Amino acid sequence: MKITVCIGSSCHIKGSRQVVEQLQYLIRENNLGDKVELAGTFCMKNCQQGVCVSVDDEFHSVSPESVGEFFETAVLPKVK
Repeated sequence: MKITVCIGSSCHIKGSRQVVEQLQYLIRENNLGDKVELAGTFCMKNCQQGVCVSVDDEFHSVSPESVGEFFETAVLPKVK
């Protein structure tokens, strides 16, 4: 599975760094380092949507406050 987080200026202002840090932590805590690749990219063309994140090319809007819920609903069911 590949998770890509936008780190462009608009998403950076909305908290992409915190989203990346929390995802790194959750991937480590769930021992998914061998199953999940975390990557960054610049503009995903959805700047109004918050921090843009894709999971295997499926778009999600994530905030630093919603990373846990996103991880539980969009990541864990697909890798376990």
